[in-house]
Amino acid sequence: MWTDDPSTPESAARPRERRRAARAPPAHSLGSDLSEPVFYLRADLEAPEPHDVGGGQACVWTHRAPESERPNQDGVLLVEEGACVVLAVADGCGGLPAGDEAASVALRALADCVSQARPADANALRAAVLDGFEKANQAVLELASGAATTLAVAALFEDTVRTFHAGDSLVLLTGQRGKLKLQTIAHSPTGYGLEAGLLDEESAAQHDERNLVSNVVGSREMSIDLGPELRLAARDTLLLASDGLADNLYVEEIVDLVRKGPLRKATARLVARARARMEAPEEGEPSHPDDLSVLLYRRKTPRRRARGVEAAASRLPADSGP
Repeated sequence: MWTDDPSTPESAARPRERRRAARAPPAHSLGSDLSEPVFYLRADLEAPEPHDVGGGQACVWTHRAPESERPNQDGVLLVEEGACVVLAVADGCGGLPAGDEAASVALRALADCVSQARPADANALRAAVLDGFEKANQAVLELASGAATTLAVAALFEDTVRTFHAGDSLVLLTGQRGKLKLQTIAHSPTGYGLEAGLLDEESAAQHDERNLVSNVVGSREMSIDLGPELRLAARDTLLLASDGLADNLYVEEIVDLVRKGPLRKATARLVARARARMEAPEEGEPSHPDDLSVLLYRRKTPRRRARGVEAAASRLPADSGP
């Protein structure tokens, strides 16, 4: 077992690494701002940052725990290769040394594998991500510091999505009306207890073993949880998050906050609620201050006006001429 308790003492803090973001759109993907992988490593954002990617929009927010003096140990990654997109969140284990370095190394290894593979279809994308997990695990092991990290990935090809994860970082898919279409199982005693029906969310949030993680990147026993391929509907919202989210908000709350409205505003609402719980919880609410990273994604949909004009035009009689 590994602990993800941010209050556990760890090695001396290292300087934060500034994120590297591309500005020019890539030649192979119109409507995208990702000409190279985008990393958020040891970053403290003041506001959510949007990216046009994969025929849709992503929005990122990441920040260290309130009042924490150590670097943010979470990391976020966005990669686009043609019609393939990889979104990822890593959460360096706070109870181990160099958690931030483990998250950084894992995300860079994943990005390298996807970029080098240049996948052109869903099968090639799946293989590239699985290879990325293996390379990430080896890279973290080679740090030889005992460091470890969670890793949660959503791989998108056209209008499909498949999830991959090791650890307790969350991937969730919800429809606009709040239908929960996918929720990954946390690799932890409380995660398995929830899945088996032995615990409810309220009891899991207060459980003595809620900080334990049973599967991580940086272990020779690492396993990869591979989800089914799902269709991503036009108004679905895909969410990836470190455990700082699920430790402070219940799933029903998360879904209600992100399922509708402009993506940037939905991200801001979600973050504000989670941070408020960390800093000033009310009685009976979960509250576990921690680093927090969220990555939301939605496909873009045609504007109603444009669809209406096309429909009206199709009903006009053909011009028979003079």
